[in-house]
Amino acid sequence: MKQFLLLIACGFAACATSKKTPANRLLYSQKAVENRALKSFASNRNVQQLDKAHWDYVPGLVAFSVLKAWEQYPEKEEYYRVVKAYADHVLQGQDTVKVGQSNIDDLAAGKIFFTLYKTELKKGYTADANRYRNCVTFLRNKLKYNHSRIDAPKPGAGGFYHKAQYPNQMWLDGLYMGPALYAGWQNAFGQETADNFDSWSDIALQFKILNKHTYDPQKQLNYHAWSADPTDENSFWARKEGEFKGCSSEFWGRGMGWYFAALADVLELMPKNHPDYKALTDIINQVAAGLARYQDQRSGVWYQLLQYDETKKADGKGDSISGEIYNKCSSANYLEASASSMFTYAYLKGIRLGLLDKNKYTSVAKKAYQGLLTTFIRDGQNGEMDIIQSCASAGLGPAKDKSRTGTVNYYLCGTDVIVTQNEGKAIGPFILASLEYELKIN
Repeated sequence: MKQFLLLIACGFAACATSKKTPANRLLYSQKAVENRALKSFASNRNVQQLDKAHWDYVPGLVAFSVLKAWEQYPEKEEYYRVVKAYADHVLQGQDTVKVGQSNIDDLAAGKIFFTLYKTELKKGYTADANRYRNCVTFLRNKLKYNHSRIDAPKPGAGGFYHKAQYPNQMWLDGLYMGPALYAGWQNAFGQETADNFDSWSDIALQFKILNKHTYDPQKQLNYHAWSADPTDENSFWARKEGEFKGCSSEFWGRGMGWYFAALADVLELMPKNHPDYKALTDIINQVAAGLARYQDQRSGVWYQLLQYDETKKADGKGDSISGEIYNKCSSANYLEASASSMFTYAYLKGIRLGLLDKNKYTSVAKKAYQGLLTTFIRDGQNGEMDIIQSCASAGLGPAKDKSRTGTVNYYLCGTDVIVTQNEGKAIGPFILASLEYELKIN
């Protein structure tokens, strides 16, 4: 914990001397990369080794965070080599990867290809560079031109389905998976196309639709998901009427984490003169204000279910929507690592980019980062670092799985919503949050 005490003592600016790693001190971003991300992490309950991991948004998120660590600390050449090895492993010498039909989760890992393309092109390795560009272009085009969308006259027309098996549904998670990749492509290559302006409008539309339909102004939070057709059997979890018709019933931490992080990442790249830039800036400030309200004042981090504290428990009576008993579980709400890391990252990045008021949110962000260290970071075996208390997974439906109801009982007791450690969805965001924090302390 000496390093942690040093971080507190230095504060945000007092230690700002160099972007290189201080002698004999491994920063938390690097410790997470070297002792966890490059060795093993949990992905869909399986242990993954990054350079041999499968194509999926979880190893993709870890790889993306490792690549960002290399960009910030270029002397760490191993970081780049491992991410390139992952990219080459999943491509298998081809220009594309296999993705599902209108599966927005299958796109997110492609974010690594932007940096790989630029780096390999600069080195003169045009064959590799072109493969990376071709693959990310394939992913962007599959989303823009071939992904299923909500049709008029349904509300939310033009919104991307989360997945084909969830017709007319949009989840907060999906904005990080699809539109954020779409934004990366427009920033890297969109100037070469005639429809660049319209593409940015299309990206912004996804955020505007979900904000319109999922935001609860009284709670200042966004519901996890929304269905434009709540009568569909796959939307059995959705409210059938009322002000929040089509919405799921709870505010899930990581869902809002994906949403907040996606806003920060897209706004970093979006042309400031685009008319929708202000709309997305307003939304990110709305999210920041709401989450600050629910930050746990003791720990500085956030709960799995945002609007409750640890006194909220599953009732042990099952689920009225599905009839699931969940083994009569009565688990309590808990402080959750992946959402807390995503929030910390988005606050710090939003402040750095001038999207969020530094006077208003710096104390929130500093308390959050210190809370990550004290609440979730533990010394593991052989000097490794463990990240504890992460939700393994959570979703809604489809009809064939009526246990995924989006209720309190589900988020605390669902058979797929186990609490685990060293989950890739916590490791990646913790690295990204640490990198943002270290920009201020190095």
